[in-house]
Amino acid sequence: MSFEMKLIEILFWSFAAIVFYTYIGYGIVLFILVKVKALFIKQSLITKQVESALPEISLLIPAYNEESVVEEKMQNSLALNYPPDKLKILWITDGTNDSTNDILKNGYPQVTVLYESKRAGKTAAINRAIPYINSPFVVFTDANTMLNRDAILEIAHAFKNPDVGCVAGEKRIMVNEKDGAASGGEGIYWKYESFLKKLDSQLNTAVGAAGELFAIRTHLFEEMEVDTLLDDFMLSMRIVLKGYKIEYCSKAYAIEGGSASINEERKRKVRISAGGIQSIIRLGKLLNFVKYPIISFQYVSHRVLRWSITPVCLFVLLPLNAALVFVDSGLFYTITMSLQVVFYTAASLGKYYSDRQIKSKLFYVPFYFLFMNYNVIQGFIYYLRKSKGDGTWEKAKRA
Repeated sequence: MSFEMKLIEILFWSFAAIVFYTYIGYGIVLFILVKVKALFIKQSLITKQVESALPEISLLIPAYNEESVVEEKMQNSLALNYPPDKLKILWITDGTNDSTNDILKNGYPQVTVLYESKRAGKTAAINRAIPYINSPFVVFTDANTMLNRDAILEIAHAFKNPDVGCVAGEKRIMVNEKDGAASGGEGIYWKYESFLKKLDSQLNTAVGAAGELFAIRTHLFEEMEVDTLLDDFMLSMRIVLKGYKIEYCSKAYAIEGGSASINEERKRKVRISAGGIQSIIRLGKLLNFVKYPIISFQYVSHRVLRWSITPVCLFVLLPLNAALVFVDSGLFYTITMSLQVVFYTAASLGKYYSDRQIKSKLFYVPFYFLFMNYNVIQGFIYYLRKSKGDGTWEKAKRA
């Protein structure tokens, strides 16, 4: 084999290893490390707080033109199992020009509504809202997500540990039988993501929080750049840099519908991927393995690889494999090439069925996997184009 082909072979195996580690290997390593830790360190049991000791908490709901869900969200919020006198509900509705504000002011006088006519984006709205909050803890949630009844109670319990600066709730996707690749694929993705977050938290700290439901100690809030695309991730990881832990709490969860279509999911994935690139740049300190050995290992393994080189490695594997088959034509590389062709064919069928709204979980999984990685590359292009923009974006429609 020539030097050039040897180099291609090395690249093929290196890229394959990166893809495997990112999506499967890290989960295996994480699981083993958590089991090893459990052998040496016993988790301390924290007695749940009695109601009289529960702290005051503010529930902050950033919203823009949410008239279709505001009633349902308020009924959900008022039904939460937490003392009403200790749960303050605030909506910040900057830029809203539908009936959201009227519904809140006329139907829910106990709610604080913060409003300015100018729309500057979710991050700017959060920055503006925090000074109005006097509670020691603030819970962030989206207008179109519904919380389980004990969500706030479980979050308050998690904060009893003084090392916890942020509590990340679980995101659950409501998947119906009729849902297509967008909802079905997203639902499977978040089940695996929740599994990893739980292990991350057990090992050391969860790596970021989802904006559908997370909470922080109010005094740890750090004003964010208004063009921040992933406000939840940036805010939570900057708390980690302050020396606190993100506790993953699966008993506090938010439920929302999946994206209404694959095109809506594409818009969401591209924005998240662009936010990932932005986060890598702005959280450069977390790449210091000397100062933050465990956190940096988790951050790079769980986030940085997904948002940077892994998608490129994935798509380059096919032409590298084709080159090896063309020159070597050995049985092994012929098999790996055949497996890749089968995978891409299944993904193509998944797209075909998705476009025609035909249910097929067998083909949705490979399609959504490739779709997700392709949009990371698109996200990088989006970031370069929007790097000097504001913090607004077109919201993806939900099912």
